[in-house]
Amino acid sequence: MTDQQLAIHAISEAQCILDEHLQPRPRDNERMILDKLVEVLERPDLVVAIARLQQIALRWQNTFHQFVLPLASPRSC
Repeated sequence: MTDQQLAIHAISEAQCILDEHLQPRPRDNERMILDKLVEVLERPDLVVAIARLQQIALRWQNTFHQFVLPLASPRSC
């Protein structure tokens, strides 16, 4: 599974947990809901995948600022 697929899968799982929590019924399981969310979102493989995706995004952002923005700046002659 790619990093992107892993992240999307975890977000989908978290959304299902939240959907279940938002169902109209008595609420006495907030701790259980929080534990489920932490279990999904703090999995070591997901944490590593998100870190890699953040590094890629930062590299793209730096490349954009280094090469694209100077081309868009007005030049003085």
